[in-house]
Amino acid sequence: MDLWIIATLCAATFQTARFMLHKLLATGDISATGSTFARFAYAMPAGLVVLLLYLGLTGTSLPMPAPAFWPWAVVGGLGQILATVLVVLAFRERNFAVGITFKKTEVIQTALMGFVLLGEAISPLGWLAIGIGLVGVLMLSKTPDAAGLWRGLRSRAVLLGVGSGFFFAVAGVGYRATTLEVPSEDPVLRAALSLVCVTAMQTLGMAFWLRWREPGQIAAVWAARGRAVWLGLTSMAGTMGWFTAFTLQKAAYVYALGQVELILSLAASVLFFRETVTRREVLGIAVLTASILVLVLGL
Repeated sequence: MDLWIIATLCAATFQTARFMLHKLLATGDISATGSTFARFAYAMPAGLVVLLLYLGLTGTSLPMPAPAFWPWAVVGGLGQILATVLVVLAFRERNFAVGITFKKTEVIQTALMGFVLLGEAISPLGWLAIGIGLVGVLMLSKTPDAAGLWRGLRSRAVLLGVGSGFFFAVAGVGYRATTLEVPSEDPVLRAALSLVCVTAMQTLGMAFWLRWREPGQIAAVWAARGRAVWLGLTSMAGTMGWFTAFTLQKAAYVYALGQVELILSLAASVLFFRETVTRREVLGIAVLTASILVLVLGL
């Protein structure tokens, strides 16, 4: 089995665990922004330890990234911050599995961004996948108080979830470009260095933001360190997996395989959070998953 496949499967597993912890933290005194900050603040030290241990065990010297590394890291890091805040807010609107499913529209949005911004042609199967995916989103967007199709599309849950998928797509493209700017043939080293640099910038940037806009949140994140530290560890492990996969394979393929997270999130929703998943929601998840499979066939 190729390394990028193993890395992606591991990343999807750790990411599901991380989002479960996000949901738990977001229901307490910590805001969605504070929960996002906790992810990076506790992940950065763990990532630094992994990088230093790897350098020591392999006897490898630290490579100097190319100048383009930093702007791409900023693009990917900012996209990930915005995406995480939006998906945590989405968890407050609907159940865990549906929140994750909205977020997973990132695959379809990546294809659309490539067509609009880069002029990359989409195959007929690709357009079919986009159409099927829209049907799946419509099925999931129908809230109990929705009065009609377009009102359902404008619901807060849909806007937050699909918005998070957009910014995750931005993050994926940015992170792949970031890792490719590290002059090394070792995918693990490229991933670890990128992870440490990005999470350091994210931690500092969000600390300034919280100090300015949400005073008290940094203290709340520290008070919740018993659970937040696990959020950081799962975040570090998941991001390490994504970065490793991005160094070896195109972001679209990595995200496509990462759809296994849908199955994991549905299991977590029912078994851990004891949430009710309706037949319509299960069918909507199935339709959206089918669109992902068609998209993969069209790549």
